[in-house]
Amino acid sequence: MSEILVLVEQVEGEVKKVTLELLTLARSLGTPSAVWAGPGLTDQAKARLAEYGADKIYVAASSDIVDYVVAPKAELLAQLVAATSPAAVLVAATSEGKEVAGRLAVKTDSGVITDAVGLGEGFVADQSIFGGGVNVQSKVSKGTPIVAVRPNSTAPEPAPGAGAEEEVSVTLSDAAKAARIVERVKQEKGARPELTEAAIVVSGGRGVGSADNFSIIEGLADSLGAAVGASRAATDAGWYPHQFQVGQTGKTVSPQLYIAAGISGAIQHRAGMQTAKTIVAINKDPEAPIFELADYGVVGDLHQVVPQLTEEINKRK
Repeated sequence: MSEILVLVEQVEGEVKKVTLELLTLARSLGTPSAVWAGPGLTDQAKARLAEYGADKIYVAASSDIVDYVVAPKAELLAQLVAATSPAAVLVAATSEGKEVAGRLAVKTDSGVITDAVGLGEGFVADQSIFGGGVNVQSKVSKGTPIVAVRPNSTAPEPAPGAGAEEEVSVTLSDAAKAARIVERVKQEKGARPELTEAAIVVSGGRGVGSADNFSIIEGLADSLGAAVGASRAATDAGWYPHQFQVGQTGKTVSPQLYIAAGISGAIQHRAGMQTAKTIVAINKDPEAPIFELADYGVVGDLHQVVPQLTEEINKRK
């Protein structure tokens, strides 16, 4: 089967879940090869990549790749594309991943698709566009297909691969060294999963009513091991930090389960979560647009429904 390159997302040697999703997706279309950019590949990380199907692991261990901003990863992938002629290149649709994809497309004179939520035979991608108002299928018509896939679009499934490590060297251009990273500040990691990678997200909107009332949303999220999100109305009101905003101008999530509490379902918010596998809406307005999208709906006051739901979940643990 044709080789498919998968750019590894990792933090301090720990492989992020989205990479396992990409490897799973790549296996359905060809033979996945993981690309490790920079130093820090551990035996545990290598085993993890092999566990999810990586036949090869290309390792470019030069610190230059991570000492400069984004561009070196694109140049590494461009050189691998030239050397291996892969069937496609898959990256995570994160802010950095999409920039890498765009730069790589220019370098390889190829087409690029971003924010794919599915990928089928012939590398036909499913996308949600125009603020979530239209679902389309797209295909790259020139060069090597470069596809940025949204986290949580594919359920990761292990299927052992050879995991053969292959060291590669990369020659960086002066342009790739134009912006150097001079300092890194480690962000304290909370107990909850990262919003864009979480399998379950509980979001609160205008109906929550206040910043203090967001403790109700957090309680439900913690009972499910979920991330907390918020609508634009809630973040604009100062009830929850903007980095947790879900929507067209915030984060795009695609979890297995999305619970929207007190969110009306404006198109701006729907654009950021409508690809969730299962959507549950809690709203006291039976005419709220969110119910058009929801798989399950509860018409009721979230201040009564959510605490009862949290209590019931905790009982069953």
